[in-house]
Amino acid sequence: MANTPKVRKCLFPAAGYGTRFLPATKAMPKEMLPIVNKPLIQYGVEEALEAGITQIGFIVGRGKRAIADHFDTSYELEHQIKGTSKEKYLDDIREVIDKCDFLLMRQREMLGLGHAILTGEPMIGNEAFAVVLADDLCAAPTEKDDMRALGQLAKLYQRYQCSIIAIEEVPMEDTASYGIISGELIADGIYQVHDMVEKPKPENAPSNMAIIGRYILTPEIFSYLRKTKPGANGEIQITDALKLMAKEHQVLAVKFKGRRFDCGSVEGFIEATNYYYENVYKN
Repeated sequence: MANTPKVRKCLFPAAGYGTRFLPATKAMPKEMLPIVNKPLIQYGVEEALEAGITQIGFIVGRGKRAIADHFDTSYELEHQIKGTSKEKYLDDIREVIDKCDFLLMRQREMLGLGHAILTGEPMIGNEAFAVVLADDLCAAPTEKDDMRALGQLAKLYQRYQCSIIAIEEVPMEDTASYGIISGELIADGIYQVHDMVEKPKPENAPSNMAIIGRYILTPEIFSYLRKTKPGANGEIQITDALKLMAKEHQVLAVKFKGRRFDCGSVEGFIEATNYYYENVYKN
């Protein structure tokens, strides 16, 4: 598969209100909440860069200007700390800014993740692309030199050349919080997807394999998103579009290596903060 085009672009849907973190998110995007000293969305962009992806698209709503500002040069700040011991704290974000290109598009209405991805179609064009949900924070595997979740998916895309989603096993009593897949095991940790159900009750769930916020999608997904009818809450779900797609194209689900933190919840956010402080920041 040497001639398989590599995934070059990644969408970051970031238009939500972050209501579970009010009042902190009243004036600050939830994606800018820091895990120790780095905002959530920077961890996600660094994960994309690790996967060889350098074209980053943010799908934003009103009040999200801080995201654009973060991935830009702050001349006043850099002048103020130039030559001091504090300058080293900007090394990571400088590297990201130097290596990536950034685009922003406004999602004018909050009509679900599927609608947010469809909003990003002009930035993607006719090529495979990644999607990262920043509040799913994926830590690196413990195995040396292994990439995080998105890098694992991008590597598999080179082999299978189809849409690939990341999954993890969750307790059956938690299925109502996730999109759940059913499928056939075709290789170690890799499933051919047959069906998906958005947030089923435990008694109705086809499995306990939950979709998390890492996707590699082929461009055909946009036509399926346009066919997808809004759900009961008026939102267009990516799981519904992928379910349609899986009937006509190969869609794979992969148990990724590493650890995921649900930073959309206060409990997961605190857990991630403690983990990164002990295992990353102090080292």
